[in-house]
Amino acid sequence: MLIFEKGQEGRKMSILPECDVPVNLPEESSRRKKRLHLPNVSENEISRHYTEAAKKAYGVNDGFYPLGSCTMKYNPKINEYIASLPGFAQIHPLQSEHTVQGCMEVLKTAERYLCEITGMDRISFQPAAGAHGEFTGLLLIKAYHESRGDGKRTKLIVPDSAHGTNPASASMVGFSVISIPSGEDGGVDLEELKKAVGEDTAGLMLTNPNTLGLFDKNILEITKIIHEAGGLAYYDGANLNAVMGMIRPGDMGFDVVHLNLHKTFSTPHGGGGPGSGPVGCKNLLSEFLPNNLVEEENGYLFKSPVQSIGQVKSFYGNFLIVVRAMTYLFMLGKEGISEASKHAVLNANYMMAKLKDVYDMAYPGSCMHEFVMSLIRLKKENGISAMDIAKGLLDYGIHPPTMYFPLSVPEALMVEPTETESKETLDQVISVFRSLYETAKLNPEILHKAPVNTSVTRLDEVRAARNLILRYDFSDKDAEKDDTKN
Repeated sequence: MLIFEKGQEGRKMSILPECDVPVNLPEESSRRKKRLHLPNVSENEISRHYTEAAKKAYGVNDGFYPLGSCTMKYNPKINEYIASLPGFAQIHPLQSEHTVQGCMEVLKTAERYLCEITGMDRISFQPAAGAHGEFTGLLLIKAYHESRGDGKRTKLIVPDSAHGTNPASASMVGFSVISIPSGEDGGVDLEELKKAVGEDTAGLMLTNPNTLGLFDKNILEITKIIHEAGGLAYYDGANLNAVMGMIRPGDMGFDVVHLNLHKTFSTPHGGGGPGSGPVGCKNLLSEFLPNNLVEEENGYLFKSPVQSIGQVKSFYGNFLIVVRAMTYLFMLGKEGISEASKHAVLNANYMMAKLKDVYDMAYPGSCMHEFVMSLIRLKKENGISAMDIAKGLLDYGIHPPTMYFPLSVPEALMVEPTETESKETLDQVISVFRSLYETAKLNPEILHKAPVNTSVTRLDEVRAARNLILRYDFSDKDAEKDDTKN
């Protein structure tokens, strides 16, 4: 129920005395013709309403959140504490540089640490999200080719196991997207890649480990093929949580990378709000980076590369997100970074090993930080889809994994437990998955109706997708009346 539906005419938040100061009303033409539509509720009621709504929300702090390819891991509370310190939280982007030297040191230190982790030479923190980072990184590639007078390079190669934003970002920059299939092992098909490259190749976008949870054993050969064709290699850092501290994209042969601070480095997911998708690159691309890079010259100052692509966001990016990520790096240290990736891989392999006797794994053998199950057999034999299993998990208070992705796996469920979950939690979730499998075999009708224990039960997914209702229709007739008193 909406807060507007709980109100009653005449009820107010508080009782205020009549204003005893003369009020100069605006001209008649400037006055509101309709009453401002606000809920008629008391302060007590509005507090209870939003407390109740908050209890219905689900996040990492509520329970297991195995959203594959998104790395929904725990955000340490010390990150929030450090980001709330007045010297960070109360600055203004228009302050003089000499008054924010400590904040600039944070940006420079974070750049140095992330360059070490990725094998890049420079990093810009301007991009506000992962897809924004993709867009920025591809602008660097485009600027590089144009600076060399190589305008014929208009095609970008994207494997079929790529994130959905990859081809969209490439199109926004003006590249034509060439999709290539995966091989039988789940990695890039080298023969298809060789057929795709040519004098018009601008580069390759690749996630490694890929969205199948597999590390491509031919990664060095892949980047070599791209470079020999005159293209550049772009690394989608969405799955860096599996390899950080162990191997670096720069050492794999990549020229540019974006990072998801909200995934790998424990800051909150943006969800449309403040996020951060910094872009790192090798020196050959650093002269094209966005404006306002931090340089050390008798202190810290902002400088812009001569051939910069310009601003991709106002000022310097979402600074407090960088503070949170910097805190995470300080807390873990060099050893802790690699330990986190090791445990992420261990947790995923543990879950996969405990479920592979009942669920079909898309690719047998070990995985990295996530694994993909295919429910196509269960659907053919018992009529149970990946959607049904996902809905069933909701009745156990578990957020579903990513559904129907990657597209190359039929009836896919992609599970990423992350390193922040305990063995006890994993065992509990494994038990639920196995219980749902038994239900699917013995009484599938139960799963067709799931969820039944949630505040919102099974929705009509097709209708919701085809008939979007993006705003509430206020049909309050009182709101249409002229309000001459106010």
